[in-house]
Amino acid sequence: MQISQILDKVDAGDIALPEFQRGYVWTRDQVRGFFQSLYRGYPIGGFLTWSTKAETADTRGGTTGKDGTIQLLLDGQQRVTTLYGVTRGRPPRFFEGNSSALTGLHFNLQTESFEFYAPGKMKGNPVWVDVSALFQGGLGSQLLAVTQLADQDAALQGTFIERLNRITQIKDRTVHVDEVTGADKTIDVVVDIFNRVNSGGTKLSKGDLALAAICATWPAARPTMNEALDNWSGAGFDFKLDWLLRNVNAVLTGEAQFSKLADVDVALFRTGLKETVDSVSYLLNALGGRLGLDHGRVLNGRAAFPVMSRLLHHHGGRFPDAMTRDRLFHWYVHSFLWGRHTGATETALNQDLQALDDGGVDRLIDVLRRSRGGLLTVRPDDFVGSSMGSRFYPLLYLLTRVYGAQDFVSGVPLRDGMLGRLSSLQVHHIFPKARLYEHGYSRAEVNAVANFCFLTQDTNLQIGAKSPAEYLEEIETRMPGVLATQWIPMDRALWRIENYPDFQAARRALLADAANDFLQALHDGPSSAELQVPTALTTTRTAVSLAGSDDDEDIPGLAALLSELAAADLVAPELDSEVSDPRTGAAITVAAAYWPQGLHGEVGVPVVLAPDTTPQEQAALEAGDYRVFHSTDALRRFIDNARGTGDGLNGQRVCTNT
Repeated sequence: MQISQILDKVDAGDIALPEFQRGYVWTRDQVRGFFQSLYRGYPIGGFLTWSTKAETADTRGGTTGKDGTIQLLLDGQQRVTTLYGVTRGRPPRFFEGNSSALTGLHFNLQTESFEFYAPGKMKGNPVWVDVSALFQGGLGSQLLAVTQLADQDAALQGTFIERLNRITQIKDRTVHVDEVTGADKTIDVVVDIFNRVNSGGTKLSKGDLALAAICATWPAARPTMNEALDNWSGAGFDFKLDWLLRNVNAVLTGEAQFSKLADVDVALFRTGLKETVDSVSYLLNALGGRLGLDHGRVLNGRAAFPVMSRLLHHHGGRFPDAMTRDRLFHWYVHSFLWGRHTGATETALNQDLQALDDGGVDRLIDVLRRSRGGLLTVRPDDFVGSSMGSRFYPLLYLLTRVYGAQDFVSGVPLRDGMLGRLSSLQVHHIFPKARLYEHGYSRAEVNAVANFCFLTQDTNLQIGAKSPAEYLEEIETRMPGVLATQWIPMDRALWRIENYPDFQAARRALLADAANDFLQALHDGPSSAELQVPTALTTTRTAVSLAGSDDDEDIPGLAALLSELAAADLVAPELDSEVSDPRTGAAITVAAAYWPQGLHGEVGVPVVLAPDTTPQEQAALEAGDYRVFHSTDALRRFIDNARGTGDGLNGQRVCTNT
């Protein structure tokens, strides 16, 4: 079948996308590589469709209005969507993703290369031809550009026309299409076929498989869940669809495995989804109000939410009393501090869900305590971890909020929703980075959690890169006691640069004492308090900048590299992110930049940029199958090599991905 015939079938609704398929995930770099392969005549693989009754088919983008049979695309979604989007100049009706990946592709008549529109070098330059315009207007629309470039050189004109013609002939290329047919091909069978033929591309997760079965009888399931995710994102919390589905699963079945949803009918699922969405919003408000964890950057322990959602399910969607709330939050904080759910997630969740069902919060805490050898205590050395990716960074923010730590200049307690032009919170390095680097301290030492505090932007700007011995003394003289609210050791000798390690040790001890006192208070519960938590998710959140006024670039070239990746439409990394052992969940290191699913997302091997790893950390990362880079230059060379050869970062040719 010719490519043009496939695209015509998409227009007519004869080819559509089954609801269980994920959205469009290709980046601009993959689109560019795919068209380069098409232009050179490289193999691009075949396509696989599932022929089923149109009236019973659940398709992405709504019903097709077709009678008879319809072909649902199983293998080839990314390629068909790319071909349709570039040749038609718009995405197909079933499109779900970032449409910018399909717009602006240009072809260089001289170098025969494909690139996306860049005004600086392409605007008004006839050497660059808009590929979508070429497909829609034909060769005649580009003759003026050819004439301008070749002038009176007939041979060169012929060369340029031949190159343009080679592009337009892409739509006439014949590709093989296999069909899955037969009444025995149920959705379970078809999903299994999808995973088998798509082993080199984006496989469906266990959550996708469960959702596929639900979408078979309730097509609105995915859009309904995406709406909830969008609402939380607008409030500053980004969650994934699998995460929400895991919460629903726990609420309805009391277990973690997605396979348990097979026993849940659609009516019950719809009710459970609504209950779960309400419970998650309720929890986010409670966590913000009681613990100060009021935005996504400090919301650690997301994998613990199914357990907390299950507890609310037992009590009609609300905490029965303040004691239950506080003890649950005691468990929650300790669970993320010790990585309770970062390893074998389903195993730990099942243990916790069973404990909750058997004995409530007290049993839940007992299980966690036993897993920690009988102790749930924060030690000073636990704060040794560096950067905002450490598990103890959210704990520092929590302590700042619940104890009412004060701003150094204004003396105002740092709280939610501070008003004023320069009142947003910023992370402040107590010992300025520039001064520590001058004295030979490593990046990990400079960005230690115990060197962080939170201040208003105005105060951060006023302090700048002053020496701690200078500005801390000024602050304490002008506003006695304010430093103690931020756990600053009051021994003046510790404020000197040369005594920075001793300052760190002293502050870690103060932070550990504060943490243990608060966590014990949560465990003991309030003596008498009426719980008041908003039922609707609050959308105003504290804005916390991850950079202060003393912020020099720690990783040379990182900012430039991130800009390049964004321009190439590669996925953005998690910055200052903890990297864990995939088998045990134990923290290995905190990476400067971390791509958990590869630079293309979804299908790649995890990539880590970590300049200061120890030999032990390096060995652990390699054992966990992480691809590790120690400089931005090394990572850039890897990316350039992969792009130059047309290979994806998972070792697959770009043109063969679905």
